Amino acid sequence: MLSPGEKAPDFKVKTHEGTEVSLSDFVGKKVVLWFYPKADTPG
Repeated sequence: MLSPGEKAPDFKVKTHEGTEVSLSDFVGKKVVLWFYPKADTPG
């Protein structure tokens, strides 16, 4: 768990289009992460 004001560690995720991006790709920009379950998956 991060504390307020603490920098997030760099990580990589795949976009909905399947391309891979990392947090460091957005240095100096505001970033919003939106996680949601893929359609038609259990749970």
